Amino acid sequence: MSGRAIAKGATQPRREAKTTRGYAGAQAQPAQGISQRARAYQGFTQQILSGGIRSGQFISQRELMTLLDMPLGAVREMIPRLEAGGLIKTVPQRGLQIAHVDLKLIRNAFQVRSMIEREAISHFVHSAGDQELAQIASSHEDILQRASATPSDNQLLDDAQAIDWGLHDRMVDALGNDIVSELYRVNSLRIRLIKLDSSVITPARLIPAMHEHLRFIAALRQRDAGERLRMRERQCARDRDRRHRTRQRERRDDQHLPRLGEIDDPFGHRDVELQR
Repeated sequence: MSGRAIAKGATQPRREAKTTRGYAGAQAQPAQGISQRARAYQGFTQQILSGGIRSGQFISQRELMTLLDMPLGAVREMIPRLEAGGLIKTVPQRGLQIAHVDLKLIRNAFQVRSMIEREAISHFVHSAGDQELAQIASSHEDILQRASATPSDNQLLDDAQAIDWGLHDRMVDALGNDIVSELYRVNSLRIRLIKLDSSVITPARLIPAMHEHLRFIAALRQRDAGERLRMRERQCARDRDRRHRTRQRERRDDQHLPRLGEIDDPFGHRDVELQR
């Protein structure tokens, strides 16, 4: 089994996502001055974002060492942090298993995201300056201009993905609460595992995604917290329900389980048509 071993039945994504997160001008954090354990953790998160590590996958410490290009000691020191975040667990006689996606994880992860983003949006809509919002809007408009001028290539898709994820991180970081920011980032990794196949922007989704964010930013610039919250909750519901449906189909194929509408939904949403 190689260092990039994938769980049985999993497929490699067609394109690896850029790991730098942020809107225009954002830079990847330098690795200088951080511990090997922290570098190993960063490498692990990047592997989740790029699809190098998949939900439910079994992997050994030595395979992680090869995959992350880190010494075994750093990998071993990283594991308790991953276990504490629910990203990995030790299975006796099997080794390490990446978090397995089930209906409980889907509900819990999306509920945590909704709770944090609701508070973040309520704060950001009043705390963000006009200049920052203009800069964020401009970065999205630049992506749209590039997409209209030339066919989408990997660089454009990577830049769009960084802008997409970066906006969400920026709103949460604006709360100024390191505990919440760390919780949000760990939960974001769970979200990526849950919807890995649809979490990376594709050519077909690029323009709709940028327009959706621009409507989102317009509500922020109008200081309309209520509309912004409604827009974000609709998007969260679409994402969660889509993954619910996919998971339910997978389980019904094997166990003939009931459809999504027959399962309690903590948000009170029902199956909806998806736009993304």
